[in-house]
Amino acid sequence: MIAHQDIPVYTNLNDVFGSLGASSQNIERWNGLAEEFERRYGTKPSYIARAPGRVNLIGEHIDYALFGVLPAAVEPDILIACGPNSHPHPPQAPGTVVADNLHQKYSRQVQAVDVAADEDTHAEEWNMDINTKELRWESYVKAGYYGVLEHYFPPTVSGSPNPAKPVPVELLVTGSVPAGSGLSSSAAMVVASTLAFLAVNGKGQLVEMAMENEKRVGVNSGGMDQAASVMSDPASALYISFYPELQASPVPIPPRVVFVCANSLVVSDKAVTAKRCYNLRVVETLVAARILARSLGVQVGYKERITLRHVVGRYFGEVVTSGQTLDAERLAEALREVLPKLDILKPGAHRDDADTRVRSGVTLEEMIEMSGLDPEVFHEVYLSWIEVETDFFELYNRTKHVLSEALRVLEFRQVCLSAATEGKAAASPNVNNGGYQEKLGKLMDESQESCAKLFDCSCPELDQLTSLARTAGAFGSRLTGAGWGGCTVSLVAEDQVDGFIRKIKEEYPPYKGLDEVKLNEALFATRPGRGACVLKL
Repeated sequence: MIAHQDIPVYTNLNDVFGSLGASSQNIERWNGLAEEFERRYGTKPSYIARAPGRVNLIGEHIDYALFGVLPAAVEPDILIACGPNSHPHPPQAPGTVVADNLHQKYSRQVQAVDVAADEDTHAEEWNMDINTKELRWESYVKAGYYGVLEHYFPPTVSGSPNPAKPVPVELLVTGSVPAGSGLSSSAAMVVASTLAFLAVNGKGQLVEMAMENEKRVGVNSGGMDQAASVMSDPASALYISFYPELQASPVPIPPRVVFVCANSLVVSDKAVTAKRCYNLRVVETLVAARILARSLGVQVGYKERITLRHVVGRYFGEVVTSGQTLDAERLAEALREVLPKLDILKPGAHRDDADTRVRSGVTLEEMIEMSGLDPEVFHEVYLSWIEVETDFFELYNRTKHVLSEALRVLEFRQVCLSAATEGKAAASPNVNNGGYQEKLGKLMDESQESCAKLFDCSCPELDQLTSLARTAGAFGSRLTGAGWGGCTVSLVAEDQVDGFIRKIKEEYPPYKGLDEVKLNEALFATRPGRGACVLKL
């Protein structure tokens, strides 16, 4: 399993890019970063950490319900040149970070880490002063660092000795993943940051740490973005599953197709809008899981925060402790069986009145009653740790999306595997006799409709882009990332890519007036790429 492989450390740039080799543009960019680091800090960097952005081919907003997803790494990435701060004047305290960004609009940041003691327990924890209300680029650097500090340099009870000290670090950051585009620039920044601090301090381990680190900036992400940035395998997408443990396996994409990413240019800042969008969906799906479990006769602990994946598994006889887990085929069967049983989540399922018949969501009071919990316990389990804002909770629509999307991921995976089996010689001219490209496109279109109508995470610009993509010849098109802005991803025949991109440039109004550089950043074709790595200099 890819999930169990170590993060690769290379000494040659060609190895970073595998069989594709390093282009002259890549060589210039990496060398330029190293040279600028030396110019600013007076010494050469020890490492360059790389974390790519990712495009989620299918499986939106289901990772935090613990269902599997199908992302792939893309070429745009975050690079962080790093090294120990060894300047004697002034001497640096252990763990001090000096962080610069190549982008001129960002100023140098100096972070002196300290330890804060809990007044009740006297236990200490690292204080990174991360402002979750006003996110800046350095917030993600701090988030990456926090996980390394907590894991490898744990503070102790006041007065206890702790000889291990983090190394003072110098960083220089650059990135080509557009912020708010849906290509996971935040996850790539957290992964690259975590990796840089691990490298300089001579430590290992990454994925689980990166997942926890991004939550420190106020977003309860499920882990797909970080896992895809870390684990991606060239020439394949990844089927990443989170239950009963994090695993990733390659899924070969049928030949003669590419994915085209198109940025809507609507910035999606999921941390800033979390209480109305991202975090609200987390709460809706968690509460729906408890209500559905009660309806299906699935056992739930009194204060257990059960997920929809747990509910489906337990309903279908899954017992993880004894090794009785559902494989992909049985999980698909279970999803098909549970999907028709969601009416209990609709308003009025417990009463019949005119008000509940004309709305799709439930009030907080109704949701608490449906959960079977006392209001105080409900608040403790579902609301005390997360901030949300809404009048109505859309339990039925969100759950129908999550379960149907989880099924589409499994069907997408199976189509890809069947195509690979049929055309063992991957370039077989008959590999699409089974209509694999069209089947994949249909699943992508169904996903977009579900995201727009059931999960309400699309926006007019994304709807327009996906519609234009289908008109321009895409097999299928959907939003990718959290939604509410950001990017679309379209499946396009390899020999049609140039014409497809030209049509989108001409027809999508926000692209008019962009210069060539910005346009090429907003709209580009990509194949699955390599995951995170470290270049040792």
